[in-house]
Amino acid sequence: MAINYDNHPCFNDKVRHTFGRVHLPVAPACNVQCNFCDRRFDCVNESRPGVSSSILEPNEALEYLDRIVHSKGNISVVGIAGPGDPFANADKTITTIDLVRKKYPDIILCVATNGLNLDSYVDELTFYNISHITVTVNAVNPSISKKIYSWIRPGKKTIPVEEGASMLLESQLRSISRMKERGLTVKVNTIIIPGINDFHVPEVAEKMSRLKVDIFNAIPLYNNPGSVFKDIPEPSKELVAEIRKKSSEFIKQMHHCTRCRADAVGLLGDTDTVDSFSLMKESRIRDSKLSEHPYVAVASIEGFLVSAHLGEAEELMIYKKMGEDIELVERRKTPARGDGDLRWERLAGILSDCSTIIVNGIGEKPKSILSNNGINVIVAEGIIRDAVTGIMNGADIAFMQKKVRKACGAECGGNGTGCL
Repeated sequence: MAINYDNHPCFNDKVRHTFGRVHLPVAPACNVQCNFCDRRFDCVNESRPGVSSSILEPNEALEYLDRIVHSKGNISVVGIAGPGDPFANADKTITTIDLVRKKYPDIILCVATNGLNLDSYVDELTFYNISHITVTVNAVNPSISKKIYSWIRPGKKTIPVEEGASMLLESQLRSISRMKERGLTVKVNTIIIPGINDFHVPEVAEKMSRLKVDIFNAIPLYNNPGSVFKDIPEPSKELVAEIRKKSSEFIKQMHHCTRCRADAVGLLGDTDTVDSFSLMKESRIRDSKLSEHPYVAVASIEGFLVSAHLGEAEELMIYKKMGEDIELVERRKTPARGDGDLRWERLAGILSDCSTIIVNGIGEKPKSILSNNGINVIVAEGIIRDAVTGIMNGADIAFMQKKVRKACGAECGGNGTGCL
């Protein structure tokens, strides 16, 4: 099937007010930690990559897509862009692509990735006639890349950023070359980060032109207050214009990017998301039985309330939905204190069949590691049954959530050694 880019709002500026897109948030885990990214907080009024108000299983995503297509009527593009990385969640990504392509054979289908694990899936993307792949390449010099990332995880083990930066770049360049050899359309995004890579972006554009990339998108940094780069301001319009002008000497530029959310829907820049969020919630409730992660873990001292800090919990209570009720199915021991980040990586493995963990307190490091392994972390207080039932039924339990704080006033080091 030949792809008709005339109806693609990202490639054709003339139709971005006519045709819309929908991003299916099926990929929660990420394999890199960008210093400009903070996925812990989600506001529906923010338009930025890396956030989603919900995570869908592949079958739920197809249900949701059906509802969106019927509701909107002008959806021409289906994308998978996170909120983590599609190929850190490759099984879910490929399954979703398969389901969508079978039911909507003529729809434009695209994927956005950092490229770390992309090389292994180029053949699948070719088979499913993906319209284009967006690869975020923030530098073509590892000495610059290592300033942009905190850590990189090519497999199950996190490696030092000094080593990982070179591995990431090699994978990006190799994947792009292979995709172009197969005739796939490739768009490259580069985040303009003042003082870090702004001077380097035209060099990235030149390198991408040599690889025959189709279009280049120089995107201004979105300042996230919770990120490592929280003190770096967004680049000025003048600087962005200058960088795009220099980059245009080498490759075609995209000028109308709206820095879409991982659950974006509708026209580019469309902020009317209430209906879509309702449709997503309905899709989750209807297809919750299809989830590959049917359990919810809870940290409790006495077994009745959400009352334990994760660092103090020697075991977690595991719940599953049984008909209209919930049931405690087992208690699982947590890894022993010590071993730093490895403790939390082990816990993520222990909870691999859990969609959510509910705790009374948690440090930023374990929260980040669990979240990046696809486990939703909720800090709450109150009756366990109310919290778990709410989660299982897709209800809003915001009234039970609390700020991360210990009564003793101590901060959690998040280093796997227990409370300080």
